[in-house]
Amino acid sequence: MPPAPAVPPLSKPRTEVVGNFGVADRRSSAVIGFRKAGKDRAARRRVRRLAGAGMVVPLAAGALLFGGAGPAAAGPGTGPTAVVSMGDSYISGEAGRWKGNSLTNSGSRNGTDRAWVSGSTYDPAKVYGTTAGGCDRSDSAEVLSAGAVAETAVNLACSGATSQNVFRASNGGVSYKGEAPQADQLAAVAASRNVKVIALSVGGNDLGFADIIKECALDFVLWNSYCYDDQQAGVDAKIDGVMANVGKSVDEIRAVMRQAGYTDSSYRIVLQSYPSPIPRGAENRYTQSDWSRLNSGGCPFWNRDSDWARDSLVPQLADRLKQVAAAKGTQFLDLRDMMQGREVCAKASKQVTSTVPASAKTSEWARWIDNNETQGLVQESMHPNHFGQLALGRCLALAVAQPADSASSCKNTAGGDQSGMYLTSTP
Repeated sequence: MPPAPAVPPLSKPRTEVVGNFGVADRRSSAVIGFRKAGKDRAARRRVRRLAGAGMVVPLAAGALLFGGAGPAAAGPGTGPTAVVSMGDSYISGEAGRWKGNSLTNSGSRNGTDRAWVSGSTYDPAKVYGTTAGGCDRSDSAEVLSAGAVAETAVNLACSGATSQNVFRASNGGVSYKGEAPQADQLAAVAASRNVKVIALSVGGNDLGFADIIKECALDFVLWNSYCYDDQQAGVDAKIDGVMANVGKSVDEIRAVMRQAGYTDSSYRIVLQSYPSPIPRGAENRYTQSDWSRLNSGGCPFWNRDSDWARDSLVPQLADRLKQVAAAKGTQFLDLRDMMQGREVCAKASKQVTSTVPASAKTSEWARWIDNNETQGLVQESMHPNHFGQLALGRCLALAVAQPADSASSCKNTAGGDQSGMYLTSTP
């Protein structure tokens, strides 16, 4: 029982928005429904605060296409070169609206809100275009922040997507948010551009990341118990099936590319893992003995559960994804340590205030849980924010400079910005 309470330069490819952006249907969000806390009024108030936020923690995938229009009948080796992202919210650009986290709820929120227009007016479309509130493909998404990896960048990823939203419709794929399965969309991209890199982030929604975060937050806010033991059992029961679907996603991409005339060696698939949005318990700047993690930090988790998420869950998923990459002949990009020290509530980072400006060198790189739902949509919670996405883009650029069958871990330099990202060998 826990105690009481030679790398491509950092320039962007030319961009042009094409394609169908779809309409949000909210499946990307996992809204928490909190149970009543009996006669404990204080507990009920805490529940209302957190339930009001919805605790949406989706992972995304959708079809916002960035890139110059290529020849109508272009094929392998012709048309503009392209880097394509596929999968879920950790690569679509969810939370790209935010440059750190601030407790100020008005105006620009101390410069953190990139959707601010003036006064109390906000326009998320400034960041997410027509996918705002749905796939949330941001203007700083990984493939757009990777620099000169290719002449054009195509973001097919969408917040909330699972593996089934990647498969071709002819092989069990499911449309999502008004858009065809991503592999079917890839076919059109492969025909009009010379695809060189496909970055894939998938499996988190299959595994139930949103539910895991929901239950762990409930155990902190309401039940005064740990979540790690029950959640680990659930992960262990699901993970073999999840990895089979991740492997099938790779197979589906290969099949589309072969049908379009590409050889497997003419492009690369980069399968990536997930960074942890929260730090270890000892690295959290807020105590677990009061409600500061909920009301100030936006990280309502016990130390024991934080340690489990950071040192067991995230590595377990990364290790299994690395095995899939090896089995399927893809490159692997390990992101488990990508936000070390930059997580929500990390001691090494700071919230943005009127005297502490938003900065990639000092601010948090992940979006907090907005327990009052006063800033943007809750589906942005627990995702790499604008600064985190710039770092992810740099990681991808570094990876593409490595052999197409390599496996690397991407890490940040303490006190640096995205230019300080570097690769090491995987664990």
